[in-house]
Amino acid sequence: MKVPDWKTYKVENAPELIRVQEALARKGLKDPWLRNEVWRYEKKEWGTVKSRWQSSIFRGFKYGVAAFVVTVAIEKGLELVNPPKDGHHGHH
Repeated sequence: MKVPDWKTYKVENAPELIRVQEALARKGLKDPWLRNEVWRYEKKEWGTVKSRWQSSIFRGFKYGVAAFVVTVAIEKGLELVNPPKDGHHGHH
Protein backbone atom coordinates (compact mmCIF):
# COMPACT_ATOMS: atom_id res chain seq x y z
CA MET A 1 0.00 0.00 0.00
CA LYS A 2 1.34 3.40 -0.95
CA VAL A 3 1.14 6.06 1.75
CA PRO A 4 -0.18 9.28 0.21
CA ASP A 5 1.64 12.56 0.61
CA TRP A 6 0.39 14.50 3.63
CA LYS A 7 0.17 17.67 1.53
CA THR A 8 -2.73 16.18 -0.47
CA TYR A 9 -5.01 16.34 2.57
CA LYS A 10 -6.59 19.74 3.11
CA VAL A 11 -9.30 20.61 5.62
CA GLU A 12 -11.00 22.62 2.86
CA ASN A 13 -11.77 19.30 1.09
CA ALA A 14 -13.88 18.02 4.01
CA PRO A 15 -17.03 20.07 4.75
CA GLU A 16 -17.51 18.24 8.06
CA LEU A 17 -14.11 19.40 9.26
CA ILE A 18 -14.69 22.94 8.05
CA ARG A 19 -17.66 23.09 10.44
CA VAL A 20 -15.42 21.85 13.26
CA GLN A 21 -12.79 24.43 12.36
CA GLU A 22 -15.40 27.22 12.34
CA ALA A 23 -16.84 26.12 15.69
CA LEU A 24 -13.36 26.16 17.21
CA ALA A 25 -12.67 29.61 15.70
CA ARG A 26 -15.84 30.99 17.32
CA LYS A 27 -14.36 29.98 20.67
CA GLY A 28 -10.97 31.42 19.76
CA LEU A 29 -9.39 27.99 19.34
CA LYS A 30 -7.47 26.33 16.54
CA ASP A 31 -6.64 22.67 15.97
CA PRO A 32 -3.33 22.35 14.11
CA TRP A 33 -3.80 18.56 13.83
CA LEU A 34 -7.25 18.70 12.21
CA ARG A 35 -5.66 17.99 8.84
CA ASN A 36 -4.76 14.51 10.14
CA GLU A 37 -8.45 13.60 10.14
CA VAL A 38 -9.14 14.59 6.51
CA TRP A 39 -8.30 11.12 5.17
CA ARG A 40 -11.40 9.75 6.94
CA TYR A 41 -13.62 11.97 4.78
CA GLU A 42 -12.08 11.17 1.38
CA LYS A 43 -15.04 10.16 -0.76
CA LYS A 44 -12.80 8.74 -3.49
CA GLU A 45 -11.38 6.13 -1.11
CA TRP A 46 -14.16 5.54 1.38
CA GLY A 47 -17.35 6.66 -0.36
CA THR A 48 -20.06 8.66 1.33
CA VAL A 49 -21.39 8.01 4.82
CA LYS A 50 -24.56 6.57 3.31
CA SER A 51 -22.67 4.18 1.03
CA ARG A 52 -20.48 2.99 3.94
CA TRP A 53 -23.59 2.28 6.06
CA GLN A 54 -25.28 0.42 3.22
CA SER A 55 -22.24 -1.70 2.49
CA SER A 56 -21.75 -2.61 6.16
CA ILE A 57 -25.42 -3.46 6.75
CA PHE A 58 -25.94 -5.50 3.58
CA ARG A 59 -22.46 -7.03 3.35
CA GLY A 60 -23.52 -10.61 4.14
CA PHE A 61 -27.19 -10.29 3.27
CA LYS A 62 -27.17 -12.48 0.15
CA TYR A 63 -25.28 -15.25 1.97
CA GLY A 64 -27.70 -15.05 4.88
CA VAL A 65 -30.73 -15.37 2.61
CA ALA A 66 -29.11 -18.30 0.80
CA ALA A 67 -28.37 -20.04 4.12
CA PHE A 68 -31.97 -19.44 5.23
CA VAL A 69 -33.40 -20.96 2.05
CA VAL A 70 -31.10 -24.01 2.29
CA THR A 71 -32.01 -24.53 5.97
CA VAL A 72 -35.75 -24.37 5.27
CA ALA A 73 -35.37 -26.76 2.32
CA ILE A 74 -33.44 -29.27 4.45
CA GLU A 75 -36.02 -29.04 7.26
CA LYS A 76 -38.92 -29.59 4.86
CA GLY A 77 -37.06 -32.45 3.17
CA LEU A 78 -36.43 -34.15 6.51
CA GLU A 79 -40.12 -33.78 7.40
CA LEU A 80 -41.05 -35.56 4.15
CA VAL A 81 -38.61 -38.42 4.81
CA ASN A 82 -39.49 -38.76 8.52
CA PRO A 83 -43.02 -37.46 9.04
CA PRO A 84 -44.07 -36.80 12.63
CA LYS A 85 -45.91 -39.78 14.15
CA ASP A 86 -48.55 -37.68 15.91
CA GLY A 87 -50.38 -34.63 14.61
CA HIS A 88 -48.88 -32.30 17.21
CA HIS A 89 -45.45 -31.75 15.62
CA GLY A 90 -43.57 -32.14 18.87
CA HIS A 91 -45.87 -30.03 21.09
CA HIS A 92 -46.83 -31.48 24.48
